[in-house]
Amino acid sequence: MSTVALVTGATQGLGLALVEGLAQRLEPEDTVYLTGRDLDRVGAAVAAMPAGGAQVRGELLDVADPTAAERLAAQLKSRHGGVDVVFGNAVMRVGPDDDPRRIVRDYVEVNNFGTTRLLRAFAPILRDNARLIIVASSLGTLHHLAPSLHDRFDGPGSLDDLDHQVARWRDAVADGSARSGDWPGFVNIPSKIAQVAAVRILAADRRESDSARGILLAAVCPGMINTPTSALWWNVSDAPTPAQAANGLVDLALGPVDPAHYGELVRGGKVLPWSPASGRATVVPYAATTASS
Repeated sequence: MSTVALVTGATQGLGLALVEGLAQRLEPEDTVYLTGRDLDRVGAAVAAMPAGGAQVRGELLDVADPTAAERLAAQLKSRHGGVDVVFGNAVMRVGPDDDPRRIVRDYVEVNNFGTTRLLRAFAPILRDNARLIIVASSLGTLHHLAPSLHDRFDGPGSLDDLDHQVARWRDAVADGSARSGDWPGFVNIPSKIAQVAAVRILAADRRESDSARGILLAAVCPGMINTPTSALWWNVSDAPTPAQAANGLVDLALGPVDPAHYGELVRGGKVLPWSPASGRATVVPYAATTASS
C-alpha cells in the first residue's frame, strides 16, 4: 500500500521543508499533499519541488474555514482510503508591533481552532501505523502559565470544552480584560499551550486503540528556526534553517514509534514535561510581553 502524507501551512518555511523532506524519503508511488490557503502559492510551491521521491500534489486548505479540513479529509478518504502522515503546521504569525487585541480573533481561528478542526477531521481516517503530529513550541507547557490558569487547559475533557476555554481567553484579550488578570501578553504562550492540550485530550480518548494499531499522535517542537518572522523577535542567525529543522520531524513521522511520545510534546526526541514538577511556573508578566499598549 502506498503512503499518503499531508502537511498544512506548507507553502513556505518549515511546512515547505516538511513536504520536501517527506517526498525525498518516500517512494515514487507515494503521495505528499502540500496544502495552503492560497491556490496560486500552493501551485508555485508544488512546481518548485525538486524531482525524485514521492509525488507532490497541491490542495487548497484554509484551516480557518470551519468545514475545509473535514471536506479535504473526506476527499482523501475516498481517494486513498485514509492517510498515513499528517503534519498540522498552519500558523498565523504575530510580530512585535502587532496589537494582540486586534489580531487575536484571526490568530486563534487559525492556530487553535484550525488545530482542533484538523484533529477532528483527520484522526478518524488514520490508517494503521499512521502519524498525526501538531507542530507546536516549547512554550506549549504549563510551565509558562500562571498556576491560577492551569485548569483552563488541564481540565477540559473534550476538544469542544477546550475550544470554549480558548474562546474565553480570546475574548478577554480582545476586550482588554486579560490585562488585569494573570494572562501573559504574548499570545503565543496560551495558544501553544492550547495546541498541546488538544493533542493530550484526543490522545486520552484514543490511546488504547492507537497503541494497538501502531499510531502516533503527538505535538512537536522544532526548536528555534532561522526565518524572517523569528528574526523579528530573536537573534536567529545561528539557528537551523527550515530544512535542517524539518529533518528531526520527518524522522518522527517515518521512524518507529516510541510509546513514550504518545500524546506528548516532543523536542529532539525527548518529551517536554507538561506541568511543573515543583508547582511553580516560569511566568512572564503581561506588561513585559505585550507588544502594544
